[in-house]
Amino acid sequence: MKFASLGSGSEGNSLLMAASSGTTHTHVMLDCGFGMREAERRLALLGLSPTQLNGIVVTHEHSDHIGGVFKLARRHHIPVWLTHGTFEAAAADEAAGVDIRLCRDGEAFAIGDLELRPYTVPHDAREPVQYTATDGYYKLGVLTDVGQSTSHLIAALGACDALVLEFNHDSEMLAQSAYPAWLKGRIAGPLGHLSNAHAAQILAAIDRSRLRKLVGAHLSQKNNTRELARDAIASALQGQAVDVVVAEQESGFGWISCDAQE
Repeated sequence: MKFASLGSGSEGNSLLMAASSGTTHTHVMLDCGFGMREAERRLALLGLSPTQLNGIVVTHEHSDHIGGVFKLARRHHIPVWLTHGTFEAAAADEAAGVDIRLCRDGEAFAIGDLELRPYTVPHDAREPVQYTATDGYYKLGVLTDVGQSTSHLIAALGACDALVLEFNHDSEMLAQSAYPAWLKGRIAGPLGHLSNAHAAQILAAIDRSRLRKLVGAHLSQKNNTRELARDAIASALQGQAVDVVVAEQESGFGWISCDAQE
């Protein structure tokens, strides 16, 4: 099992997950906040065509996550999984002609060789979820676009071999930024995005007994730095041997295997 990113940040997000079993190959896209042509271009950089996608799963309706989903799915006949609330919040005409599959918190579903399990998170959207994925051997956890920790998400992310975790902003940089007060409040609020400190607290709290790969994701380009995010990650890991990558808005990150040996 492996995963990669087309891009991560407020200008667009998309994650790829892949698994193989014998002669079959499964590729699942999580979110697509890029226009169709840009998504196709970024997929090509990772060696994939949209026709190889077996499904798209959606976390919530904000445009940097869902903006390109329906056009890409319609053009290439890709089924889309999302919650009822997210579907209701999305424009009905956008989803016309798309094979829509509804999912909900805690109920696993299979796409090829991958099993996906959505879990509810606190964010300012209609029915937001994040996902864990497994091929039966390895477990990948994804947590971005969340304002605070909950016991539910801590449990959901336990015993992951690999984790994509939001380190959105440095609290001091955000407080001193030129953003208007309402936007600062929204980002730092309980339905907003994780600060470096809050993300580190989540990382420290989860069961990390199997964790070998960690990606810091959804960094603010104005209110965070890669160095600050890495410092927060190091403080939470406390010397644990984990391969750490920080995702980029422009290029995401290349394929990462969940296998600790690779």
